[in-house]
Amino acid sequence: MTAIMIDRATEADIPAVRDLMARSIDALQRGFLSEAEIAASRAVMGLDTQLIADRSYFTARIGGALAGCGGWSWRATLYGGDHSADLRDARLLDPAREPARIRAMFTDPGFVRRGVGRAILAACEDAARAAGFGTAEMMATLAGEPLYRACGYVAVERTAAAPVDGISVPLVRMAKALRWGERCPLRGGLPTGRFWIGIS
Repeated sequence: MTAIMIDRATEADIPAVRDLMARSIDALQRGFLSEAEIAASRAVMGLDTQLIADRSYFTARIGGALAGCGGWSWRATLYGGDHSADLRDARLLDPAREPARIRAMFTDPGFVRRGVGRAILAACEDAARAAGFGTAEMMATLAGEPLYRACGYVAVERTAAAPVDGISVPLVRMAKALRWGERCPLRGGLPTGRFWIGIS
C-alpha cells in the first residue's frame, strides 16, 4: 500500500507546484498531443494562484516528495492559469444550480499509476460536497480523460482552446454527479488540516 498525504497548498508551495506542472505537461501528454499542441498547451494550462488563496488547492506527497496537485473551486473559472487572463471569471457559483469546478490536476511523471490523481480528485469532490455542491465539472485534457472516466465523469462536450500561434489544443468538458439523485449538467466548507489516503 502506498501512503499518499493530501494537504492544502500554500503560497510556499507555488514554485514546486509550477515545476511539477511543467514536467507533467511536457511528459504526460505525449501520445495524446503533437509536439506543437504540447507547446501550445502551456499557454492555457498552469497554476491559477486564486485557488491557493482560496485554500481550495491540494498537494499530494508520497514519502515526503511532491507527487501531484489539483484543486476545486466555487468560482466560475473552468480552466487556465494566471497567465490566461481571458479565461478567468471570479464570479461565485451557486451550489444549488451550478457545478463546482475541478481545476488544474497534475501528476508528477515519476509518480504515475500510483493513485495520486484519484486521491486528489476524491479530496476535491469531498470538499465540494461539503460546500453544498451536487455536481462537478472540469475541462479535461485528452491525457486525463481516461482517469476521469474511470472516476465516474462523463464527456459533455469536445472542444478546443483558443488557437495559440495557429495551434488549438483539444479539450473535453466533463461532469459528474456528487450526490445520489443529482443529474450531471449536460449541455442545453473545506477539509481542515491534512489527511492520509492509502492506495493499494
